[in-house]
Order: sequence, then structure tokens, then C-alpha cells
Amino acid sequence: MPPAIAQPNQFTTPDGDAAAFELSVVMPCLNEELTVGTCVEKAIRTMRDAGIVGEVVVVDNGSTDRSREVAAAAGARVVSHNLKGYGNALRRGFDEARGRFILMGDADDSYDFTELGRFVERLRRGADVVMGNRLKGEIKPGAMPWHHRWIGNPVLSGFLNFIFRTNAGDCHCGLRAFTVDAYRRMNLQMPGMELASEIVIKSAKAGLKIEEIPITLHPDGRDRPPHLRSFRDGWRHLRFILMCSPLYLFILPGLLLTLIGLAAIPAVVLAGYGQPSGLFGPNFMYTASVVTISGTHLLVFGLLAKLYTHRVDPVFVDPRVTQFLRRFSVEKGIVFGIAVMLASIILSLPVLIHWVQTYEVPSPARWIFGGTLFVIGLEIMFASFLVGIMELPNEQNRRG
Repeated sequence: MPPAIAQPNQFTTPDGDAAAFELSVVMPCLNEELTVGTCVEKAIRTMRDAGIVGEVVVVDNGSTDRSREVAAAAGARVVSHNLKGYGNALRRGFDEARGRFILMGDADDSYDFTELGRFVERLRRGADVVMGNRLKGEIKPGAMPWHHRWIGNPVLSGFLNFIFRTNAGDCHCGLRAFTVDAYRRMNLQMPGMELASEIVIKSAKAGLKIEEIPITLHPDGRDRPPHLRSFRDGWRHLRFILMCSPLYLFILPGLLLTLIGLAAIPAVVLAGYGQPSGLFGPNFMYTASVVTISGTHLLVFGLLAKLYTHRVDPVFVDPRVTQFLRRFSVEKGIVFGIAVMLASIILSLPVLIHWVQTYEVPSPARWIFGGTLFVIGLEIMFASFLVGIMELPNEQNRRG
């Protein structure tokens, strides 16, 4: 006799107790009256046929149609969550889940819940996260817009893989499963569609074992446009990917700009340029100075972003940041900043004296380069104070 499947308001295992299920199928739902019942029925029937003790949790995100009633009648446990957003609804469902494994999927009948057994089998064999891959499976005609299939999904997935080395073939597939322990380690927070990227990024950062299986994507059964907005949600994915990587967002561009800007001024002087007139005169050198200072700003932003993520999210803990904090002190930063400022003064002082005496600047390159160093030293000094402010909550752990 197959294991019992929970019916509406009747969530018990075959033994009749309230112990956890093996699988919780979580479906976010917003006005899916036409399809949610079919999705719930497929999931329950498949679990019953496969001998999986499970439940279906439908998270209603403020439906104005009969979605709640249809889902409950089909056998789901319906949870209301009025904080709008795909990610908000899913995270509420994950928190409500009672199974050891969690499988998420849309309630629009585009994903085939009769395939859930394949995900469970991978989790049983030791995978932490199992992701569906539509691009290696089959995409039925009309199931995915061409610009999602050939542009949006490949570009965003490729960019995410490049930065985080995840090797995920379809980073935005909505049918995926993971263990409860993996969910807790991921510490998910995103409210919208970017939750899909967050799961991939944090799974990789947490060192979870990720596997993929090809799946089939079907045209959804809605009689209205989908909730997904291509450019808005695509931008939210891209924005989130960048914000999770201060290295690529701030540090590498900042380092490149700083080095190019600092090298440009002495390079043109050594090449015989840098005179008051000409292509590589003061205007060029002022531009190089602005590039250098902008790069320094980005480097400071990157450092502060790394410190912040290191402190607020265990997934982003970085041993290099830990090592930096062990060696860093506000005093060391101030001393280094002052040293850079003194070097700039020594470099620029002869030019200043000559200008006071003659009202002429004999060496614009030296003056501009020295001024650039002075600004960098000033920024280092005050950035050290800012790092110290961010570390104030941890001062009690330091020696007096």
C-alpha cells in the first residue's frame, strides 16, 4: 500500500504523527486559478505513485481569483503571504515546509511536477541542490520567448558562471530542489525573481554539492501575460550578481583605473611630453588625475563592501578579509595615508615655491601628480576611520 499523502488540513505521516515529510513541494501562487489545481494534483499523484511521503505547500501571494480554494481542494496546504514578490512567497513556503527535501516550482503548469521523483533521487544520493536545466532538456514551442532562450538566459547564466565559477547551465530555471540544511546554509533574502540567481550564487559560495538534470518546459496554462517582466527582472538579476561580487563591481575596475591614471602622468613626461601645450599637456594630466582618484574611490568602495558582506552573511565570509582585519588598525591606516600625503608634499613643494615667487608653474606634471597623491593619502586616512567605525561592534574582542 503506497504511503499516505497529506490531504487538505490533514498533514500526517503513515504512522499518524506530525513528523516531517520527506518532501515538501512549494509553489508560489498569484492568480493561478486555471493551473494551480493541475500542478498540485500532479505533485500529489506522483509522490503517491513513487512512494514519497510528502506535502504540497501553495503560498498565495494575494490572489484575487479562486486560486486558494482550487489549491486546497486539490490537496495542498495553502499559506497566505501578503508581502508581494516571487522571492518573498518562496521563502515563506520554504519556512513552512516540513519535509527533509524541498522542491520549488511555478503554479502555472509550465513545469511538469511528474518529474519530481528524479530530483528526490538525486537528493537521496547526496546532492545538496538539484537544478532543472531547460536548455539541455526540451523547450516546447511557445514555452519560452526567443529573447529569453537565446539572449537573456544564456547571457545572464554565462555572466554568473564567469564571476562565481558555478558551471550551472540554466541559472534561472524555476524547477529545483534542495535539502533543508542547504536552504538554511544559503540564508536566502531576495524578495523578487532574483532569488533564482541568489540560490545558485549562495549554493556555490557555501560549497554545496550542485547537480543538474534536463527537464521539459511547457507553455503555461494562463489566460493572461506572465508575471515576469523581461527587462525589469533581467536587470534585477544582473544588479544582484554584481552586488554579490565587490571584486568585479569595485575592486578590479578601481585597481585598473588607479594604475592607468597613476602611470599616465610619469609616462608622458618620460616620453618627452607634458608641456603646457599639446595633446599630452595639462588637460591630459588632469584627466589622468581624475581617473586615478575615481579608481581609488572604487577601491575604497570595494573594501567596504567586502567588509560589510563578510560581517552580515556567513555565505560571503572571506578568509582574506579575516586576515586583513587581523593586521589592520585605524592607526596604521592613518600613518600610511599621512606618509602618502607627505610624499606628495615633498614632490610638489619646489613647484609651489617657484609659483609663489614667479606666479608660474614650471612643471604642471609634477604639480598634478603630487596633488593626486595628496588626495589619495587623504582618502586612505579617512577610509581607515570608516573601516574602524564598521569594526566598532567587534572592538570588545580585541586586546586593550
